[in-house]
Amino acid sequence: MVANRVGLAIWIHSLKQVKQLKRFGNIHYVSKRMKYVILYCDEEKSDETIQRLNSLHFVKDVSKSMRPWIKTEYQSSTPDKAKKDDYKMGI
Repeated sequence: MVANRVGLAIWIHSLKQVKQLKRFGNIHYVSKRMKYVILYCDEEKSDETIQRLNSLHFVKDVSKSMRPWIKTEYQSSTPDKAKKDDYKMGI
């Protein structure tokens, strides 16, 4: 069974402690310039993980990714018949 995963953006003071974040989940990306880490963890444990991460002294802020709750299915992109006829006008 595949567990649902959620991404966490973790803003940190220093990059020295990135290795300590491995125990909370899978590190996907580390930005050296902007000092943040993208970490994936189980969705069921995400609230507990956020609380534990916020309690660490080197963490500035933790935000949860909203991607699982964003609508990705869109309406069909076929144009209306009236609009289609307007494009066929010749000069």
